[in-house]
Amino acid sequence: MAETTADESVIPIQTSTIRKIYFRLIPLLFCMMFVNYLDRINLGFAGLQMIQDLKFSSAVFGLGGSVFFLGYMVLQIPSNLILFRFGARHWLGGILTVWGFVAAAMAFVGGQTGFHVLRFLLGVAEAGLLPGLALYVTFWFPSRYRARAVGGYIIAGSFAAILGGPISGVLLTYMNDFAGLRGWQWMFIVEGAPAVLLGLVTLCYLPNGPTEAKWLNEDERNWLETELRAERAAIESVRHYAVLDSIRDIRVWVLSILFGCALVGIYGMFIWLPLIIQGLGKLSYLQVGLLSAVPPLLGVIGTIVVSISSDRTGDRKFHLAVIYAIGGIGMLGSALVKDPVIAYVSLCVAGLGMNSGNSLFWSLNASFMTGVAGAVSIAVVNMIAQFGGLVGPWSIGLVKTATGSFSIALVVVAAFLFAASAIAAAMRVTPKGRSS
Repeated sequence: MAETTADESVIPIQTSTIRKIYFRLIPLLFCMMFVNYLDRINLGFAGLQMIQDLKFSSAVFGLGGSVFFLGYMVLQIPSNLILFRFGARHWLGGILTVWGFVAAAMAFVGGQTGFHVLRFLLGVAEAGLLPGLALYVTFWFPSRYRARAVGGYIIAGSFAAILGGPISGVLLTYMNDFAGLRGWQWMFIVEGAPAVLLGLVTLCYLPNGPTEAKWLNEDERNWLETELRAERAAIESVRHYAVLDSIRDIRVWVLSILFGCALVGIYGMFIWLPLIIQGLGKLSYLQVGLLSAVPPLLGVIGTIVVSISSDRTGDRKFHLAVIYAIGGIGMLGSALVKDPVIAYVSLCVAGLGMNSGNSLFWSLNASFMTGVAGAVSIAVVNMIAQFGGLVGPWSIGLVKTATGSFSIALVVVAAFLFAASAIAAAMRVTPKGRSS
């Protein structure tokens, strides 16, 4: 009877604590991710006008999509070390402000060199957000709640694609040639400004950790600190991790390769989806924008369902294997079928599969190590995985330039997704010597 009473006294505390943290923090993290992806992927919609206005080839445009990730790789590790050392509020607020200005400056690109330089700088400015949020979540959520927490903000990337399509379509259509600027120029300005404003909100609002959370009562704070301390102790009881372990641990490299393969498809679709859809028929900018919203919308639904299922079962890797296989099947179908309607449906299936796994990836990534080693391992995985961003957009552009068609490129992307699925199924997610 005493055990039942104890359990009943614990449940309200953990429920109220997690609920408070979730609704206080996740909406702000969601907004960060939304503007992050909006400023990253709006290039695909800009390309509907920009390629012709600036006389870019598909290869040049694709390189602009990929060079972002070269810059993105530069600050992954330093950024997470800075966040771990000095706190999330000032660092995240600062990088939001900087990338907002860089994103807006894209409106004034005049040639290939400026285009590639600004895309590189945008990657540098945005580098700290994703690994930073993955680390930040570990300060607040025990691992059994983490997939849902990550899923709560990671779906913002898909929402950016959902809403970004119609918003960009409206700007391209109705702001075109307003005040002497083309629609794609207004799109960069209008969609870059929110990052600057959000940076200021972050500087004022975001707590660095639970000790600054005045909205948690003492019992809630004690429960949270006890849970997180026990979790760290469990990880460190197997092994005390040094910073170099973030490079030596085979799990870090396997997860990096897995996610890199997935990113070939994810970022390839984000950058090229509007142009792929435009190639299916004679469509207006608004029609392209609306049709581009459906694949990421399915990704939102998939992320929610998969995150809940993964947290309940405790499984990450087989969930990842299944959804990336679904993404590969959809991508392969879109490449091989001739009927534009079936090809579009296949793209939707690909979007469902590819965009449903990010919360699981980041939950896995944050569970390997603790302390400084954990901060570095999160950044190392994301840094290495960005080869997918380098390969995806550029290779699709090269193939499109060489063949005049997206079909062969999409077959290659499907192969990378199938590789990600196979790696996920086979990988070990616990330290050597323990069962996976």
